[in-house]
Amino acid sequence: MNIEIREVTSENLKEVLSLHVSESQKSYVESTKQCLKDAIECNCYRPAGLYKDGSIVGFAMYGFFPREEKSGRVWLDRYLIDEHFQGKGLGNIMLEALITHLIKIYNCNQIYLSLYEDNKRALHLYQKFGFQFNGELDINGEKVMVKVL
Repeated sequence: MNIEIREVTSENLKEVLSLHVSESQKSYVESTKQCLKDAIECNCYRPAGLYKDGSIVGFAMYGFFPREEKSGRVWLDRYLIDEHFQGKGLGNIMLEALITHLIKIYNCNQIYLSLYEDNKRALHLYQKFGFQFNGELDINGEKVMVKVL
């Protein structure tokens, strides 16, 4: 199995925009169209397509976000697997690949993400990978989780 994390470019934009989550997940994650708009507005975000054996199966945004009073944070955001590829273990595979990718490009010792606590499937996945709540809320009221590496 060949796993790739590819930056969103004009070459794969149409593929990225074709990704969708199931109806029950739409309240937890923005559409890829909205994600890409947000990435234009905030240049800290790096949107990426997630590929298995050359086919796009998911999407994520990540980036380094500076903070005034402390050193910055590496965030994983807007992580999704397309509804047609869910239930096949790709959430685990892609999250592991993303964590490895973030460590490699940012040389970080912590990775942050946020979620609505009632998003039980995502919560279970993140906890399985060692993410824990740190007591903070993000600007949208989502609970912040951190993985210490």
